Amino acid sequence: MDNTTDGTWDSLPVQLNESILQTLEELKFTHMTPVQSACIPLFMSNKDVAAEAVTGSGKTLAFVIPVIELLLKREEKLKKMQVGALVITPTRELALQISEVMGQFLHKFPQFRQILLIGGTNPIEDVEKFKDQGANIVIATPGRLEDMFRRKSDGLDLASSVKSLDVLVLDEADRLLDMGFVASLNTILSYLPKQRRTGLFSATQTQELEKLVRAGLRNPVRITVKEKGVAATAAAQKTPARLSNYYTICRSEHKFNNLVAFLRQHKHEKNLVFFSTCACVEYYGRALETLVKKVTVCCIHGKMKNKRNKIFADFRSLKSGILVCTDVMARGIDIPDVNWVLQYDPPSSASAFVHRCGRTARIGNQGNALVFLLPMEETYVNFLSINQKCPLQKMPPVSDVVDVLPKVKAMSLADRAMFDRGMRAFVSYVQAYAKHECSLIFRIKDLDFASLARGFALLRLPKMPELRGKTFPDFAETTVDTETIRYKDKNRQKQRQKMLKERETNPLPRRIFTKNKSWSKQKAKKDRRKKSSAKRKHDEDSDVDNEDMKELVNDTRLLKKLKKGQISEEDFEKQLTTGPKSKHKTEGPALDDASEQQDVS
Repeated sequence: MDNTTDGTWDSLPVQLNESILQTLEELKFTHMTPVQSACIPLFMSNKDVAAEAVTGSGKTLAFVIPVIELLLKREEKLKKMQVGALVITPTRELALQISEVMGQFLHKFPQFRQILLIGGTNPIEDVEKFKDQGANIVIATPGRLEDMFRRKSDGLDLASSVKSLDVLVLDEADRLLDMGFVASLNTILSYLPKQRRTGLFSATQTQELEKLVRAGLRNPVRITVKEKGVAATAAAQKTPARLSNYYTICRSEHKFNNLVAFLRQHKHEKNLVFFSTCACVEYYGRALETLVKKVTVCCIHGKMKNKRNKIFADFRSLKSGILVCTDVMARGIDIPDVNWVLQYDPPSSASAFVHRCGRTARIGNQGNALVFLLPMEETYVNFLSINQKCPLQKMPPVSDVVDVLPKVKAMSLADRAMFDRGMRAFVSYVQAYAKHECSLIFRIKDLDFASLARGFALLRLPKMPELRGKTFPDFAETTVDTETIRYKDKNRQKQRQKMLKERETNPLPRRIFTKNKSWSKQKAKKDRRKKSSAKRKHDEDSDVDNEDMKELVNDTRLLKKLKKGQISEEDFEKQLTTGPKSKHKTEGPALDDASEQQDVS
């Protein structure tokens, strides 16, 4: 911790509760980090705080300690169903982690109860737990919390419970906005009292976050904590100072071989491997379980429901292992002693790159990160250096690389489930690539689909819009009829055979449908539809009706003829008064009659 310390807890300008100091000593947190020494005194002196600090800098304690201190200083003690503090965070894993830290401090404060409200559990169970035990501190994800506010019919009046709120904390605030929680946050904020302390904690600043600061905080104190030794420079890097950040260049068909070789050489360490999609995690995670022996391989992605919490807890307790994951694990998660963060696929946004790297080198520890790039993606290195202040150094080629792709193909031939996973992974990767934020570097037209398919160890290419009309002589499909590949799971195989028989006896009628277009073309079509819809709406909302428009056009034409000398002023006046307007004159009385009749009836 030597390069991140910023004095002992006794050196704070405010006095911490004795029980909090004891807990800090038990947890061996002898010194503060810069973000803690900056935020705690301000938060405790009733200031709103907007803090930006590099990932892994100890932001959790920077709000956990002030939350407890502020609740202790309340004149009126909190009752069972009164919520004094609310912590909102984007993911379940991060919420679990904050709850764990909060729990360690609350052991010495039995008068306070906390509750965890996250997805992946039965909401009715949360309602019953809240009603039975009450809660003074709520740690929640936005979706579940919003749902709890609507549970009045189930006997939970959370809107009344939060009227006593003293402190609101938005952790990883920029990610809350990135992940589309804006509507949920607005709903939640509408229930909360205006007189409260608010803290926003984030690793990056965005325009959306700035709007939230202005809307939700009252005269906030802005805190930006940079790494020591670089704080004086304007271009301070956003990743931890003790992080060694590398990149390597390899072709699509060599990427997975390089990854396997690297993991085999670092199997006694703790490694995180990031992929761009859930389907890629499912496919490559299964392959790594087989190919990297005598090591625990765990998989986590956003589409997992009930399993995620247990897998996360299990991996945290391991001394070595591999966690294959999507960006659901990229923010704020503190996994002890992560040695390497490997980015098999670059993330869809540059800011996510910084947060992925931040899963290692936390609280002053040493850590390493490596991103795998294709040859045409090398300019991404310069982009990250300029855009995210995140310099990378090139790593020498991985040694002892062997071709493991034939083994992955054999896995697909032996089990249709693996074959299906490979096809889904390939399709999802291509679609994610098309949506990449940095589209000048990650261009789908630059992808070598044959090389990519070989890298995915596909037996054949899937039918998808992006490949329509293209031929790939460099890709050799398997000679095996893929329709004959069976599921290892006997029940799934029975279901498939049943479905195939039904299809033979009752063939589906041929449907006439328009051909699917690639994602990028669909987007262009959607944009055109939006424009035409907006134009149509504008026309419908316009106060000028068709008759008035015709009249205006006619008058303009007459004026042009007059200017050119094609008609005299006398003719101009005559046509102007006896033109289409005469129609309105004749229609006028009829309209008056109609209105009179309506009044009479």
